[in-house]
Amino acid sequence: MKRKNRIIYWIATVWLSLGMVSTGIVQLIRMEEEVEKMTEMGYPAYFLTIIGVWKILGVMVVLLPKLPLIKEWAYAGFFFLMTGAIFTHIAVGDGAMEYVGPSLLLVLTIISWYFRPNERKLVIAKNED
Repeated sequence: MKRKNRIIYWIATVWLSLGMVSTGIVQLIRMEEEVEKMTEMGYPAYFLTIIGVWKILGVMVVLLPKLPLIKEWAYAGFFFLMTGAIFTHIAVGDGAMEYVGPSLLLVLTIISWYFRPNERKLVIAKNED
């Protein structure tokens, strides 16, 4: 892997991780503003716990070496979570500022996934019958 690609990967991955961990902690401690926003959007407050736990676990998997299959699931989870957040904000009529954060985390997810080193990728063996 080229040095430039490795640098892009680590910058995107560190920022993605910081964003997911910080928002995950906010969700786990159920900050009042988060609970109010989830309720306004029509979701039960216990979703905060579920989302917070999965974000933190996803970051741990993405940062750990090996585990390529679980990494794919973590990236997919981040992708689905952020696209869901963006579309939920749009559906409830929130202003653009409300989905800037999820949009940034979505872009970082895609960049981190795309530029991940080969040793962090899932290798699928071809069946040669």
